[in-house]
Amino acid sequence: MTHPLAKTHRLVVKIGSSLLVEEASGHVRRKWLDALADDIARQRAQGREVVVVTSGAIAVGRRPLGLPSGALRLDQKQAAAATGQIRLAHAYQETLARHDIVVAQVLLTLDDSENRRRYLNARTTLLTLLAQGAVPVINENDTVATQEIRFGDNDRLAARVAEMIGADTLILFSDIDGLYTADPRRDSGARFLTEVVAITPEIEAMAGQPGSAVGSGGMVTKITAARIATQAGCKMAIAPGHGLHPLAALEAGGRATWFKPVGEPKAARKRWIAGALSPAGVLVVDEGAVKALRSGKSLLPAGVVGVEGEFQKGEAVLISDRQGRAVGRGLVAYSAADSRRLQGLNSADIEAALGWRGRDEMIHRDDLVLE
Repeated sequence: MTHPLAKTHRLVVKIGSSLLVEEASGHVRRKWLDALADDIARQRAQGREVVVVTSGAIAVGRRPLGLPSGALRLDQKQAAAATGQIRLAHAYQETLARHDIVVAQVLLTLDDSENRRRYLNARTTLLTLLAQGAVPVINENDTVATQEIRFGDNDRLAARVAEMIGADTLILFSDIDGLYTADPRRDSGARFLTEVVAITPEIEAMAGQPGSAVGSGGMVTKITAARIATQAGCKMAIAPGHGLHPLAALEAGGRATWFKPVGEPKAARKRWIAGALSPAGVLVVDEGAVKALRSGKSLLPAGVVGVEGEFQKGEAVLISDRQGRAVGRGLVAYSAADSRRLQGLNSADIEAALGWRGRDEMIHRDDLVLE
């Protein structure tokens, strides 16, 4: 049987705090992180793009500030995250530099995946970093949290990132080795599941509670992440990460629970655009643009002959021909005001028209669904 990683092009790896941070000292486990970096370099040598979603900023930052053990207030968590994040980023940069890999730090919140404008900005940044050969290292932006930092934010955040960039595979590494039919710590008859085809109420009922002193994610949040990822066409694994080279061990057939995706990432994204978004305006296009769109091309400013409505960058708009017939819909890269300035222009003239350099496409083909 072909290993799930074999056909992966874009991989998201989530690292739990309990793996990355030594509980007693609050220090980064550098030997473990070096081994993971070696695994990442090997994946890239096989032609895969890799994104890391990491926990651990609060765990690393609390002791340098002299914060007490146990539960912290929100302001203390924010302060610890601010201190720990710079230490985490340096650790990742230093270890991946051994393989001449450029690291990019990206701080996101779940809101960045919900707000369409910020979603599009974050997606464009991440895809540009991957195209330039960098490894984005992403963490929850805990320092500006306006509510309590909830259990498992980075499990869900990792799934949202996978959805955002159209990843093929998401791997959640933690001190949990997979999904059981019951809590194995309490039920000796609990059965390990190697594959989950669909996330049913029975599967959800198997989730337990957080069990790590350092980490904050439990099986409940991992099941939630699995639902997000698989609906986006991304397969997901819950795998143990305590040993050195956890990614290599998984690729060699190591223990994990794999969740099967619903379709392919691109098809899932197209379904989301087609059914989940209410159009905020209309772009009217000429006959040449209609032909280009139907042949799989992106929508360029040169093909736009009219702009109707008021919308912001990242919002969904309809595309129609001169006769008012719907051609498709998509996420527009420019606001209505900017779109009016650009309509009919060549992409090379965008900077002169706006005073800044934006995307060549009005709507990229990956953000476009035809009627």
